[in-house]
Amino acid sequence: MTVASVARHPVAVWVVTRAVLLLFVLGFFTLPGPDVTTDVSVIYQGWHEILRTGTYPLDDVTWQYPPGAALAILAPGLLPGLGYTSAFFLLVLLCDLLVLVMLLRTDRSRAARRGAWVWVAGVPLLGPTVYARYDLMVTAVAVGALLAGVHRPRVMGALAGVGALLKVWPLLVLLGTPGGRATRRSWSAAAVTVSAALVTAAAVPGALAFLAFQRDRGTEIESLGALVFHVWRHFGWQGQVLLNYGSVEFLGPYVPLVSALALALSVAALGWLAVWRVRAREFTAATPCDAAFAAVLLFTTTSRVISPQYMVWLVGLAAVCLVHRSSRMLRPALLVLAATAVTFLEFPVWFSHVVASDLPGIALLVVRNGLLVAAAVDACRKLWRQTVTAAPRPGAAKTPADSTTAAKTPADGPGGDAPAATALSPEPRSDIPAT
Repeated sequence: MTVASVARHPVAVWVVTRAVLLLFVLGFFTLPGPDVTTDVSVIYQGWHEILRTGTYPLDDVTWQYPPGAALAILAPGLLPGLGYTSAFFLLVLLCDLLVLVMLLRTDRSRAARRGAWVWVAGVPLLGPTVYARYDLMVTAVAVGALLAGVHRPRVMGALAGVGALLKVWPLLVLLGTPGGRATRRSWSAAAVTVSAALVTAAAVPGALAFLAFQRDRGTEIESLGALVFHVWRHFGWQGQVLLNYGSVEFLGPYVPLVSALALALSVAALGWLAVWRVRAREFTAATPCDAAFAAVLLFTTTSRVISPQYMVWLVGLAAVCLVHRSSRMLRPALLVLAATAVTFLEFPVWFSHVVASDLPGIALLVVRNGLLVAAAVDACRKLWRQTVTAAPRPGAAKTPADSTTAAKTPADGPGGDAPAATALSPEPRSDIPAT
């Protein structure tokens, strides 16, 4: 089989690239910079031992995750015959494969395999870090929720709720559901899932300790706001770079102000999304995916923390967008892929330069964060134009522009959810809850 022939088959390329990732995380090859697998072998495994005793890590400020994250941490211990780290890597590999299978099953035509290729190419661009964090597991749940879509709104909502219990952000996949029955069913399913899980978890000591630990975080050195201090260090800023709350952060004068400004930008992003939600009129099969992608881009870019593994969220959402031919997110998706490649250079390869705030380190952050800002702005602009300012298309209410999945997804049967044309039909907006 020639190289050109292999390149035409995403599964073959997936096998090759994932084999390379496994060789790195299993220690056969190494990269310059920090060992990215210590989060699994030290932190996750340590949490695993604590969680097995029936309590959350009460005294560990690095535990900053919702109660459902315990499932991801405990799961490797359920695999017999494997050490914790090997079992963890195997589970992440299986989740990676699951995402690829879901993307390929959604659209089998070669012409529309853009989404599968984004996933196949995007994940290894992040390097071994992607297999050494549980974020890929969370992304798999979010991808499953979006692919269930408005045709199975209860499944979509339940999966979004499960994802939120793992890492909060998957709730954003519900932002773009069309008004009416799809929104009511998906949002109520998510609310029931989250509420039931929180009530159950509340009986376990330390289940909500993560809230205080998240509140006290500062400005992480890879974030957009951190660029202020990277540059200011060369002009006499009297702060420090320290390991704080599980990440390398800036501590010192004006850091709380920059952190507050980042939070204000996140609130502003939420306000824009709320306005978009109220004013959106033109919904297609791609709209929930495009809206989720734009929303996560906004909150990632404005966050006080942009950890490298966050990029896998964006790669997964970009892949789901491009499964739909009506999506306009190709350019933002390509910008995300470029940012992912730069992130690999920023961490772990040249992380010492970032910590030192030297010219190569600052340049990497300017490029990576600039790409993310450009992707966020472009995604929001395209989402607004397609759903708010676009002229109504004849028959749009009954015929979605993208029939890729609609034609292949049957209704849930008598008494179930509406078929594709009904589910995507815009209804009066008065029944849409505030986002």
